[in-house]
Amino acid sequence: MSNLLEFARELAAIGQAGITYSKDPYDRERFVRLREMASEILQLPEYSPDFKWPDDFGYDTPKVDVRSVVFRDGQVLLILETQTGLWTLPGGWADVNISPAENAEKECFEESGYIVKAKSVVSVIDKDRAGYPRNVNSIYKIFFLCEMIGGTATTSIESGDVGFFPIHDLPDLDPHRARKEDILQAYERYLDPTLSPVFN
Repeated sequence: MSNLLEFARELAAIGQAGITYSKDPYDRERFVRLREMASEILQLPEYSPDFKWPDDFGYDTPKVDVRSVVFRDGQVLLILETQTGLWTLPGGWADVNISPAENAEKECFEESGYIVKAKSVVSVIDKDRAGYPRNVNSIYKIFFLCEMIGGTATTSIESGDVGFFPIHDLPDLDPHRARKEDILQAYERYLDPTLSPVFN
C-alpha cells in the first residue's frame, strides 16, 4: 500500500502540474483525467472507496504541520485531541499569511490557552521518512521550541484537556501528530541550545 500511495501521489502531482501549466486544451483534459485516475487508484475497500484528490490550484506541494513544544520543570505541555482521545503537542496545519513560527504560537494559544513565543526550530521532517503512519498527502512537520509567556490552561473545540507531563512518563500519544522521539529531541535542544535542528 505504501508504494501504491506514493504512486498515486506522484500521478496526482503530475496531473496538477499539467493542469496548471499546459496551454493546450486537449492536454489539459488529459491531465484532468490523469488526476482522476490518481484518485481511482486509491478507491479500494482497504483504503477509501469514496476517495478523491481535492481540487487544487497551482503546483502540488507538501502540506505543512507545525507543532509547539513547551517545557516547564521537566514536563512537556500536551493537549488531548478531541477527535482521537489521545494526547499530542499543540499544533496543526499552517495557515496562510502568517509565518511558520506565528502559526505555532497561534495553534498553542488556541488549543491550550497558553501564550508562547517560538524561540528555535527543533526539527523539519518529512512525515513519511520519519516513520509516521502514512497519510494521503505528503506532509512536512516543523517542531518549534517555545517559551511560555502567559495565559492559563483552557480547552477548546479541538482540545478536551490540557496538561503538563513528565517527559519520561507520557500518556498515550496520537501517533499521527507527535511522537515521544520528537519530544525528546526537543528536550535535548531545550537543555543544550547549541544543538542543531534535526532534518531528514
